[in-house]
Amino acid sequence: MLFAAPVNLDLGSVLNGTPLQFSNSISLIIFLSMISLVPFFLVSVTSFMRITIVFGMLRSAMGTQQSPPNIVIISLALFMTIFIMSPVWNKVKTDALDPYNKGTISQNVALKNALNPLRTFMFAQAGEKDLALFAEFARIDLKKIKSREDIPTYVLIPAYMISELKKAFMISFVIFLPFVLIDLLVSNILLSLGMMMLSPVMISLPFKILFFVLVDGFNVIARGLMQSYMH
Repeated sequence: MLFAAPVNLDLGSVLNGTPLQFSNSISLIIFLSMISLVPFFLVSVTSFMRITIVFGMLRSAMGTQQSPPNIVIISLALFMTIFIMSPVWNKVKTDALDPYNKGTISQNVALKNALNPLRTFMFAQAGEKDLALFAEFARIDLKKIKSREDIPTYVLIPAYMISELKKAFMISFVIFLPFVLIDLLVSNILLSLGMMMLSPVMISLPFKILFFVLVDGFNVIARGLMQSYMH
């Protein structure tokens, strides 16, 4: 009785437009497997990746070891992701979830409508070079691509992730520079004073924290991260 209700699942139409038909039991197994992959999917197609990398690099640049702890960085990244992605979620709710709950569109149409806002968001951040890379290995002729709709989602997602990693490391490089300068300045001062046995890290850490607080670092970085998605 538990598996009596039919389960209609069309994975192919979501990714590349080719419908796949499975029996009810196989469809249910695939559906349950997909639910377990939802967190990884959401991390891959949202701003969560860039934010966590930037704040993790910030901690390394300051040399504060485990402060702020991982749970704080993940929580901050999660709520910033919800804030940044809220227009996308609202679009998904309006175009896919609400009509599907009212019964005006089918499951396949709802999945396509839900994917369109995410694709638009990822296209805005994915670099053309990264898209060309995965399209080449997917054996897609770039000359035949006339619009974004011609690029499959399985090509767009890894291209978006590579672009996010590149942008995160570029932002991290800019964050590292002032802290490296502070370390160099402290090291030169200690060397000129003949204090070669004293660790420069112990002396520079309070100055790096003071510098970060004076420039209101968290506000500046959070503003920069959000502005990087607002275009």
